[in-house]
Amino acid sequence: MKKLMLSALVAGALLSSCQKKADSTAAANVANNSQLFTLFEDFWEQNARFFPLEATAQGDNRYNHLLPNDNTQSFRDSLQTFYQQYQDKLHQFEREDLNANDQISYDIFEYETKTRLEGLKHNTWMIPFQQFWGLPLSMGQLGSGTGNQPFKNTKDYENWLGRVQGFTVWADSAISNLRRGMAAGVVLPKPLVTKMVPQMQSMVVTDPTESLFYGPIQNFPAEVPAADRTRLTQAYKEAISTQLVPTYQKLATFLQQEYLPKARTTTGIQEIPGGKDQYAYLVKYWTTTNLSPDAIYKTGQQEVKRINGEMVKVKDQVGFKGTMEQFFTYLRNDAKFTPYKTPEEVLNAFRGIQTKIAPNLQKMFGRTPKTPFEIRQTEAFRAASASAEYNQGSPDGTRPGIFYVPILEATKFNTTSGMESLFLHEAIPGHHYQISLQQENESLPKFRRFSWYGAYGEGWALYTESLGKELGLYTDPYQYMGALGDEMHRAVRLVVDVGMHTKGMTREEAIAYMMANEAISEEGAIAEIERYMATPAQALSYKIGQLKIKELREKYEKELGDQFKLAAFHDELLKDGTMPLSVLEKKMDAWAQAQKK
Repeated sequence: MKKLMLSALVAGALLSSCQKKADSTAAANVANNSQLFTLFEDFWEQNARFFPLEATAQGDNRYNHLLPNDNTQSFRDSLQTFYQQYQDKLHQFEREDLNANDQISYDIFEYETKTRLEGLKHNTWMIPFQQFWGLPLSMGQLGSGTGNQPFKNTKDYENWLGRVQGFTVWADSAISNLRRGMAAGVVLPKPLVTKMVPQMQSMVVTDPTESLFYGPIQNFPAEVPAADRTRLTQAYKEAISTQLVPTYQKLATFLQQEYLPKARTTTGIQEIPGGKDQYAYLVKYWTTTNLSPDAIYKTGQQEVKRINGEMVKVKDQVGFKGTMEQFFTYLRNDAKFTPYKTPEEVLNAFRGIQTKIAPNLQKMFGRTPKTPFEIRQTEAFRAASASAEYNQGSPDGTRPGIFYVPILEATKFNTTSGMESLFLHEAIPGHHYQISLQQENESLPKFRRFSWYGAYGEGWALYTESLGKELGLYTDPYQYMGALGDEMHRAVRLVVDVGMHTKGMTREEAIAYMMANEAISEEGAIAEIERYMATPAQALSYKIGQLKIKELREKYEKELGDQFKLAAFHDELLKDGTMPLSVLEKKMDAWAQAQKK
């Protein structure tokens, strides 16, 4: 009986395999569906008008003067209609009749519209910004003249004044929504609000020429004629004095006097009305999986244990006698780990890492981006609450991809913080390769060229940290310890994020857990834990994505043997841009099948 069942199963599997091959061959021979492509383009056009700041970031400058008020019910209703209409239009196409690339587009688009519609059911609008991200912070980056907003000609300068006007309206609505949140018990935790007040106050000046927003006036390009300069200088002084400064002052006063007293003393999102359901949605949104918070929590605990074992090996290798906690203290405080005198020395150390990995990158990637790349110090106004980060370039190469490094005091910049792994993650081959290659791929519909899924994007960046040894890095045990520290950081996140938002873990307990498991200062741990309090589940995406990419690589190395080529794996993984992890796995399995021929 077992033999008969087994042979039937084998025959069924062979038929299924043949059918899959036939289906994939048929799909490969189908032309691109022009009507589907038009649907995606139409969606993208409307999306750019809804979200003009995203359009600006992508190098689409048509809406650089617009800043819609996304705080209103009518805005949310319009979005609801927009997503539903396009989801209905998509379902008029038969997925099976499409070629492989269009099928990927179909799957991503369906996932995207469904997820966005689900997101509109939650009351996130009652908290329109916090200390980690939001428009009041983005405005500083945009208006300083060093961010995505271009200041190359007179029109650019006038465009920004349009956005300033939009911001004053936005801020009034944001205060209104925060008040509605106060009435409903949907409020931020007190420690976060305490950080927001000085952020707003830092934008308040008596002399407009001392404002961050005066930066573009001090750096006029040659394309702006003298007559326009005089007029624009006056207009900017006026906008700073009569619009920007009063708006930031209003936000600071409201947060300090009205909101802070009503802010909550609890840590996790489950403590607010609807918080449990919202967290479940956010876990799904950020990980692009159906993993439960409990499963993620357990994975985090396992990873913390595994990485801790690796750290003990490094401690023993360098001959440190003492506990792991003492070793962390040594890494944080010993003078030899803070050799820098100036910010430029820190930036040059990162440039040295770029030079070191260049020869080995060619062996691991067949495709590399054309977009230029730069390393810069994070602007002073946001450095105190900023992490190192990557700011994408424009697809036409006119704006480089920028790796920003916050350097509050160069003499305190610690080399064991994982400089090599940080560069791999935020810069090359992490975010710079992935985002640039995606944006440069003109064969993708725009909604894919400019999409972002944290589990894929951050998962890829964290996966690239594990390539350090293959790229010629981590020869210094302290740098390898830094890399382990970075990976541990992402594993700890799984425990503290789920712990705070579903298991009653307090802010203080989360800070203590982080400090017990990695070489992070108390100040650093506080900033991180408060980030997870402000952006529930976002921090889960990194480790979940990395584990999936590692799992796929190991699976194909085993399946393909000598046919497995790492550069081909990386190129295939990156060529179609970010996507939900379930769609990625399906695509990569098809690639692995094709390698066997």
